[in-house]
Amino acid sequence: MASVISVASGQNNYGFGADLAGDAAGPKIGVIRIPDGRARVSLAGLRADFELALSTRDGAGSGQEALRAEASGSYADQPVAATFLAGGFPSLRDPSSVWPVEMHLTNGSTRASVKGSIQNPLNPRAAALGLLLAGPDMALLEPLIGIPLPTTPPYELGGKLDYTEGRFHFTDVAGRVGQSDVEGTFTVIQGPERPELTAELHSRSVDLRDIAGLLGGEPGPPGTPGQTPQQQERAAQVRDEARASPHLLPDTPLNLPKLRQVDAHLLYRAERIQGRSMPLDDLALRMDVVDGTVALRPLSFGVGRGRILGDVLLAPGEGDAVQAQAEIRFERLDLARLMQATGSYRGAGALSGTARVEGVGKSIADILGHGDGGLTLSMAGGDLSKLLVDLAGLRLGSALLTSLGGGSRARVECFIADMAMRRGALSTRALLLETEDMVTEGQGVVDLRRERVEIRLWTESKRLTLGVLPVPLLISGTLKAPSAAPATAEGTSGGLAGVLAALPSIHTGIGDDPRCERLLRRARRGQATGGNAGQAGGSGGGRR
Repeated sequence: MASVISVASGQNNYGFGADLAGDAAGPKIGVIRIPDGRARVSLAGLRADFELALSTRDGAGSGQEALRAEASGSYADQPVAATFLAGGFPSLRDPSSVWPVEMHLTNGSTRASVKGSIQNPLNPRAAALGLLLAGPDMALLEPLIGIPLPTTPPYELGGKLDYTEGRFHFTDVAGRVGQSDVEGTFTVIQGPERPELTAELHSRSVDLRDIAGLLGGEPGPPGTPGQTPQQQERAAQVRDEARASPHLLPDTPLNLPKLRQVDAHLLYRAERIQGRSMPLDDLALRMDVVDGTVALRPLSFGVGRGRILGDVLLAPGEGDAVQAQAEIRFERLDLARLMQATGSYRGAGALSGTARVEGVGKSIADILGHGDGGLTLSMAGGDLSKLLVDLAGLRLGSALLTSLGGGSRARVECFIADMAMRRGALSTRALLLETEDMVTEGQGVVDLRRERVEIRLWTESKRLTLGVLPVPLLISGTLKAPSAAPATAEGTSGGLAGVLAALPSIHTGIGDDPRCERLLRRARRGQATGGNAGQAGGSGGGRR
């Protein structure tokens, strides 16, 4: 019985100290015959300890020996069982020899099958193999392939694996990750400092939770086919914790230090995003990971006929912190798709704007809770469910009728939101909504660190309207469960003239649409004449 051993220092008893394909060194090996071989393999660096049973037989009278090997024990501290079959064993000294091989391996809950051929088995320079991989989590592949991968739900992928001079090329990839289909190519090059992974992938349909592990999220949901009992339990725990938590923003730590082990370049496109309550239609992204820094440029979601475009940079900071910079552009987002996701309200129009944030933290919630930046949104034209507009003006009777089944809508002339972000707090510079018969102004703060909101809305009628109560509306509470109630009139800003300091940034955000220009011109006239919000808004009866 042979022993194959390597210790933690790297010393081993099986290295010959020379390239076996050379002529000057190494043992002279021709045909090998093994009637009944046994070996004990202990490799400290791979946390492996297993036994091998080997035997050869004549390959169909060719004079070459076919090989069969079986392994059992542990690899990467997980149970391992493998069967290896090879066709006629070629002369090991012939660099042009081609060796047909087949292997089936189970390592823990990961399964792999390989079938094809290897050129010059003692010093392989080329291989053409069919490969099938399946398991509960692609992150468990790291001990087998030497490359860290994100956490995923159960997967099954097949394709063709070619190897040439240090380059692995996995083509014609097709299969599933969780409830999402995937196809494309992977290439791995062994670089001087670390491996380089390049992938081009495509999905016809994707559940965003299946790719959440790209940024340290938890894949799910519970019930995904192929989940282990442990994954089912963890997915259910994550779901229940999310439902019970008063927090809305993701607080899962972003694990970037591990990404220093590989440089990666990913192009990914999904034709359809699953979920009836999901307002996003499709996805395209480019992700580059170099020396642990992640760049998403661009990250693009389709929303009806519009898009959300992101430019995100995440770099390792001190300790486990992440330095983040992000700019998100909203280009004519389809309001109908956004409102459809609520399941209750309807609307139409094109929403545009920009969000910027820069901050440091260990999670998305942490970064936003300490970040600086701003948010600008605008929409000219379109319509909204009257329930939303009526609540802003406390039209309680109409709101009640609408909630009982009325489907009427209010035509929107202009909507403007401009908010500055400082240390996690978004404060309004301007918040205006003009419909066909009213103008609503808002002021307040959205505190992302505490996840609380406090915004007051005042509504002025353009004409005599019944049912409007002469008090502002206060939206307050947590981001996850805000509430609306009548508020005192304290802290009013003096009407629409209060937004004039923000007019330059508002103008930049809305372009030259005449409907919003009319609202801003009225505000300017109101300031010039010293008028109140009622004068700026039209013929209604002043501030309510």
